[in-house]
Amino acid sequence: MILYHKESPVYYEDEGQGKAVILLHGFLENSTMWSGIKPQLLKSNRVVCIDLLGHGQTDCLGYSHTMSDMAEAVLAVLNHLKIDSYTLIGHSMGGYVALALAEKKPNSVLGLCLMNSTYHADDDKLKALRKKANTMVQTLFESMVRMSVANLFSSDSIITHKKQINKVIEEALKTSPQGYIAGQEGMRLREDKFEFYKNLKAHKLIVMGLKDPVINCERILSETKPTDIKCEELSLGHMSHIENKSELSYILKHFIELMNL
Repeated sequence: MILYHKESPVYYEDEGQGKAVILLHGFLENSTMWSGIKPQLLKSNRVVCIDLLGHGQTDCLGYSHTMSDMAEAVLAVLNHLKIDSYTLIGHSMGGYVALALAEKKPNSVLGLCLMNSTYHADDDKLKALRKKANTMVQTLFESMVRMSVANLFSSDSIITHKKQINKVIEEALKTSPQGYIAGQEGMRLREDKFEFYKNLKAHKLIVMGLKDPVINCERILSETKPTDIKCEELSLGHMSHIENKSELSYILKHFIELMNL
């Protein structure tokens, strides 16, 4: 379905009954990434998937989509659906958006799962890499997208999940160059959210792949140890919904059950 936000279309899917679970995809992904996970969640919950700004069937608003901008588009959908209490599950960039949304509506959040995501801001090295990527993508779009996707998988998965990787690339190439640039710029500008996440009065979960090239698992495990943030470790890379699908489904199902008690 389509909702117009700031005169631009935002695509969303709304299915099932029960307490609401909001699924937010990552960079170069769209709502189709949840197709393998969603059936399990629909057994006991209302599930809303949203294409974030510049991704899938949702248009761009400019050449910089901050995480707050993306969260506002998500909130527009939730307000339209009259959903004021929910669990957020965000994959990678979707986790950053989930944190931005929770800052806007902390009393609405029952649970917040950072799935292959982090509360950390980019360090200077990563900020520079994002700027360089945004320059290169203007002339090497397809090559940059293919490389960006392949780098998210563990070396073990490159062969065992070749078919699924090709599908991810196919969906990623549907993202426009503007959507790529705006998303990278928004991630580059985001601030550290550890203190906010630590103090959020909600169930909190971080799911991480031990071979994830993007997330610093050791640092997160050390920082969250004295908090009420729960961490679950999976064996492979950044794309747990493909690389560790069955284990992830089990973890998310039981996390969501906490909100249904």
